[in-house]
Amino acid sequence: LDRHGRPKARESARPKDPETIALMRKAGRAAAEILATAGAAVRPGVTTDEIDAVVHEECLRRGGYPSPLGYGGAVMPFPKSVCTSVNEVICHGIPDSTVLADGDIVNCDVTIYLDGVHGDTNATFLVGDVDEESRGLVQVTRECLDLGIAAVRPGARVRDIGRAIQDHAEGLGYGVVRAFVGHGIGRSFHSDPQVFHYDNPSARTELVPGMTFTIEPMITTGAWQHEMWDDGWTAVTVDRSRTAQFEHTLLVTDDGADVLTAL
Repeated sequence: LDRHGRPKARESARPKDPETIALMRKAGRAAAEILATAGAAVRPGVTTDEIDAVVHEECLRRGGYPSPLGYGGAVMPFPKSVCTSVNEVICHGIPDSTVLADGDIVNCDVTIYLDGVHGDTNATFLVGDVDEESRGLVQVTRECLDLGIAAVRPGARVRDIGRAIQDHAEGLGYGVVRAFVGHGIGRSFHSDPQVFHYDNPSARTELVPGMTFTIEPMITTGAWQHEMWDDGWTAVTVDRSRTAQFEHTLLVTDDGADVLTAL
């Protein structure tokens, strides 16, 4: 895997066995509970490091481990237990002494490794009194996730998920980030399929019952292109427009999708 979670070599997107699915339900529920706890800590005056401490402790308390901590290997391991992405940060923001201010928006991306599988979910939270434009962005991003989930059914293609997201976002004048994708998940943190959030003709993988993956659209009020900070992790919009993201881990069922990270 590269440091952005994209597989360097293709891994199988084969369906999971019942035992793995049962474990993923437990890990997904734990991730959802931890995300809710992190969101409850979001308010003006709190640092992203304080949110990280909450997530770290909640993972350990459940007998798990925060999947992001040390992710990426020896060269450039992610140094914290959660990603906190504020305002123009698209994803993979590193918690630090940054103080959340009234009017900010912040995404908290939680993944727990529990009983040999990963549960991955994220949400964007409002900090205090947030302007109408940012509230609209957050709402549309949540809608994009819901529409992506609604496109999941046996026989559909990964491309159908991206088309549903892109059509909704761009139809309302928003940008859809291209560089970062949803991904297969289970006993590995990241695997195939890669789930693009735009209509990518190459995303031809057929969805079959038992497959598990994330959908995690990143939507902007401006440009969809990104730049990287020198830390090698933090991605920001090139025009510094605000961006939001929501994510769930899903199981393809016989007639649709089961959200494993729902509360």
